[in-house]
Amino acid sequence: MTVHLVKLCVGASSIADLEDWIAERQAERARLGLPAEQVHTTRMSPRRRDSLLAGGSLYWVIRGLIQCRQRLKDIRSVVGDDGIERCALVLEPRVVPVVPRPRAPFQGWRYLAASEAPADLDADASADAADMPDDMRRELAALGLL
Repeated sequence: MTVHLVKLCVGASSIADLEDWIAERQAERARLGLPAEQVHTTRMSPRRRDSLLAGGSLYWVIRGLIQCRQRLKDIRSVVGDDGIERCALVLEPRVVPVVPRPRAPFQGWRYLAASEAPADLDADASADAADMPDDMRRELAALGLL
């Protein structure tokens, strides 16, 4: 059964900020001759690896709302320069906006059941919502109108 992760997107104030950060990291990896993949490193490694890699995504919380997701491609164990073992979440670089959903702050990451995951903003049905400014989308979601 597929399961997802949810994590705070610290430092980003919008989906556009996250996309800019991804583009910068991709360019930096290319300059260094590293593989063209997006890797997000976190301290703890999820134990439900098989369920996550069976179609799971990392859902990003931006400014108090789950706003977008990236598909998980791989989960790797890595050791940092400090000798501490960490987890590298390999993500598809494409960011998919989702129907915004409020989420209280937390540390680290949390599992998110597939049945509880917000739906993607469908380009056909929700074109207006996908194109509206992030602040407006947040306000409408807070009012339960989106």
